[in-house]
Amino acid sequence: MSTQRAQFGTRLGVIATTVGSAVGLGNIWRFPYEAGAHGGGAFLLIYIGFIFLIGVPVICAEFIMGRGTRRNIFGAFRTLHSNRCWAWVGYMGILASILILSFYSVVAGWTIEYLVEAVSGSLDTAGNGAELHNRFDHFVSGWRPVMWTLAFLAVNAVILFRGVRGGIEKASNILMPVLFVILIIFCINSLLLPKAGEGLWFMFHPDFSKVDSGTLIGALGQAFFSLSLGLGTLMTYSSYFSDSTPLVKSAVTTASLDTVVAILAGIIIFPAVFTYGCEPAAGPKLVFEVLPAIFHQMPGGTLWAILFFFLLFLASLTSTISMSEICIAFFCEQTGMSRRNATLLNTGIAMGLGTLCALSFGPMSNFTIAGLTVFNLFDYLSSNILLPLGGMLISIFVGWIVDRRLVRSQLAGTGNLPHLLLRAITFCLRYVAPAGILLVFLSGLNII
Repeated sequence: MSTQRAQFGTRLGVIATTVGSAVGLGNIWRFPYEAGAHGGGAFLLIYIGFIFLIGVPVICAEFIMGRGTRRNIFGAFRTLHSNRCWAWVGYMGILASILILSFYSVVAGWTIEYLVEAVSGSLDTAGNGAELHNRFDHFVSGWRPVMWTLAFLAVNAVILFRGVRGGIEKASNILMPVLFVILIIFCINSLLLPKAGEGLWFMFHPDFSKVDSGTLIGALGQAFFSLSLGLGTLMTYSSYFSDSTPLVKSAVTTASLDTVVAILAGIIIFPAVFTYGCEPAAGPKLVFEVLPAIFHQMPGGTLWAILFFFLLFLASLTSTISMSEICIAFFCEQTGMSRRNATLLNTGIAMGLGTLCALSFGPMSNFTIAGLTVFNLFDYLSSNILLPLGGMLISIFVGWIVDRRLVRSQLAGTGNLPHLLLRAITFCLRYVAPAGILLVFLSGLNII
């Protein structure tokens, strides 16, 4: 099995694909409004602390399981433990990937709509906040989001058809450098704005008087979801790693670059928000309502709008490729399905469920389950239940169940692993990560 399995061809491919898996709308869309809602600088410091205290060890756990078995998420659990109960964690990851791919592609479709409007110049005609709000509501309540959702998933499938090296790795090697170049161009522009200093002060100056339990839970949740932990994407990708790939170094690099993208997104947005008199705690509408109003006021605003929504499109694509690969690897390995048919099946399921999610804001807005629309239900089940539960169980599984010799051999690779580092990672997986993730889980269920 392992000798016939596809592998990433280069070290650059490993970094580009794993960072691309982690980097997405969570960094560029979610992080700025979370930081804005929780006071800026103090939130950022706590967030970075959680990234390395919990994020890196859990990434290592997924890497150990992926490369140690060279199997999909379900197969990895079945290979490492005979108790079939653990295999259900694999099923949870597969279900979560389908749910997230379905509603995430809807938001990605929105970015295509705004990119098209920016290119045509029609987005620049509406600079008023109320008008942009009404415009967004009118758009999402119609049928156009369905069209863009299906188009986005079709692009996603074209890349996946080409396989691990020819599709995923090649696309990531192109998309990730382009994404970073656009981020840096935006940062330079934002730093030249009149009130850039105020925006940077808000983002980097820690005011710990604003820290409360909500700040801690928010930072922990953002760190966890930004890295897509508990989903199985990094486990699936690491099953394509070569034996010489250094797992700890790759985990640190992935977490670091993911954090850099979030910080760059903040540097882009907060100077603009302060310069043009907007509210830093604007929430999820920041991207689709507040920023277009800012672009309308900026010199060359149309060009900046085009670049920004293209940036969101690239970030969305690198994430959905990895989510799709979870199911494709499962279908291929557990059922013997060809990659082409597995990709078609995964895309077909996502298109069907994605259509329901896209219609949740319009024709199907009155259809609810437990008071939630299909879009909100998928978001709630995956983000609040499946991801944190999966991440916690993966931590416990590698920290307590998996043979220590496998953990050491995988983390050491072709070199030597300091004993203190092994103990630190194991301690975090056994105690720190499960406790922290449990807090996110209970918070998501509104228990705390």
